[in-house]
Amino acid sequence: MNKLNCIIVDDEPLAQDVIERYIHNINELALLKKCSNALEAFEVLHTEPVDLMFLDISMPVISGIDFLRSLRKAPAVIITTAYPDYAVQGYELDVMDYLVKPISMERFMKAVNKVIERYTAPPSNTKKQTVRVDYMFVKSDQKLIKIKFADIEYIEGMKDYVKIFTRERMIVTLHTMKFFEANLPANEFARVHKSYIINLDSIKSIAGNEVELQKQKLPIGSSYKENLLSKI
Repeated sequence: MNKLNCIIVDDEPLAQDVIERYIHNINELALLKKCSNALEAFEVLHTEPVDLMFLDISMPVISGIDFLRSLRKAPAVIITTAYPDYAVQGYELDVMDYLVKPISMERFMKAVNKVIERYTAPPSNTKKQTVRVDYMFVKSDQKLIKIKFADIEYIEGMKDYVKIFTRERMIVTLHTMKFFEANLPANEFARVHKSYIINLDSIKSIAGNEVELQKQKLPIGSSYKENLLSKI
């Protein structure tokens, strides 16, 4: 098998160094990057092919558990933490293993072997149970901002950035419209125009090629109308 691409997400340099040393001792693993917080990891996950994430829980900006909950397409995850109390939450999020610091090489290898077995096992017809979340994180102004799906009224795509209009504010992000199409729940949102994605719950009425939301009227592109009508 090809090597598994890994990232380390931990704000403690010494902990990073220990895990990095362990990774280098396992031929099946390749370290892509060491991240000090979820914001850095968020960027890597959306630009690099990551197979395995070693994730700490107690970190600045956003905890490892909340970060993991926010990901709609997470890689395999091994929790590495000094706190054993979050083990149940971790396993509810389908992590491969939960390692409590200080971590021995033996225990580390046992956890990694579970991941290797997952990637080398034959495909199964059994659907994996997933935990549904009702929010996402977006990068804006050098921060990860948590946005509940229900609070989004519509999203407007500009030339080089995207505006997210919520019930209370407008957020600007460099994410693309394709990113939101892929990460918003398909049964709750619809793209109605090349420049607009709307929350179906925000619709007040539809007249011709225009949809009226709670705070705005938006055009409906001819190629998007059939899909919109099929969802309402």
